[in-house]
Amino acid sequence: GWAIAKTGINAGGTSVTTAPNYKLWVKEINDAGGIMLKAYNKRVPIEVIEYDDRSSTEEAVRATERLITQDKVDFVLPPWSTGSNLAVGPTYEKHKYPLLAATSVTDKAPELAKRWKHAFFFLGTGGEYAEDLVAMLEKAKKEGKINNKIAMINIADGFGVELANATRKAAKQHGFELVYDKSYPIGTQDMTPLLTEIKSKNADVFIAYSYPPDTMLITEQSRINALNPKVMFTGVGTQFPMFKAKFGAATEGIMAPGGVDFDAPAIKDYFKRHKESAGYEPDRFASTIQYTTLQVLQQAIERVGKIDRAAVTQEIRTGSFDTIIGPVKLENQMLTKLWYVGQWQNGEFYGIAPANRAGAKPAIIPKPAWKN
Repeated sequence: GWAIAKTGINAGGTSVTTAPNYKLWVKEINDAGGIMLKAYNKRVPIEVIEYDDRSSTEEAVRATERLITQDKVDFVLPPWSTGSNLAVGPTYEKHKYPLLAATSVTDKAPELAKRWKHAFFFLGTGGEYAEDLVAMLEKAKKEGKINNKIAMINIADGFGVELANATRKAAKQHGFELVYDKSYPIGTQDMTPLLTEIKSKNADVFIAYSYPPDTMLITEQSRINALNPKVMFTGVGTQFPMFKAKFGAATEGIMAPGGVDFDAPAIKDYFKRHKESAGYEPDRFASTIQYTTLQVLQQAIERVGKIDRAAVTQEIRTGSFDTIIGPVKLENQMLTKLWYVGQWQNGEFYGIAPANRAGAKPAIIPKPAWKN
């Protein structure tokens, strides 16, 4: 079962990253006859019970509780977003259900993993994203490509708050001056006042820790207001197919969390299967991770050979898994092999940091001028 945002502010992110991967995974398993349970020597098809959490953390908690206690599903797949995953975490832990958090970026992950023995964090910590981004910026600063000024805004939600906090620390450590630093509420409809202030600050780096609706708005209004920083880093949604479809050549040089190694055959195959199933490509940030968590869950269940949540949880904690992003083995209930910075280059969103990771592309700095 799952309770995900079909309506409300989180519906956009859910419809791109979470729902199509859940549906693809269920379809592929059922087309193959089901999950193999060796204790019974047969394949068992997956049945799904789903609810709309309406982008409400309270409703996500209620629906998760209902799935576990009333519907008595064997496993619960998590909602989209950092805030929603953290909200349902205690419910998973109380009932000893494995939580495979594929869309949660939080510095609390190491601490939560110690407290929540059934929680697994696949998208890293805010500190890791901030450190890789700002370390890359410091290199560009030393090469004379950018000045030492950063302007930053963030959505007032778990994701935005966590990453902004981490970036403040990283900026200080790497010798940058934060000349603008403001949060904005969920549902903001006009970014022009913020962008106008940022334009006056002479910062070569503009960072926006945004969710999909604001990411689109920030990009569109930056273009209209001729805000063209040498480094433009926006948040969730930058990596989505709709971003590329809307902005086309204007995406060139824009950075964001995530990225993909398109030279990997398994990634190419996944993109093809996803597009055939959903009708559109996956995003270039959490989609590959979301699908990876499902592969991990399936392999753990099949190794255990029956519906034994304690044994499956232990297998997830200690096992090694073959996935579309390569071999996966969690460290302290966390995935550590991730792309922290990606960039649109020649119509594709490539991973650029960590720069020493296989498949990494060199960063393009400065960002080209806006193209119409």
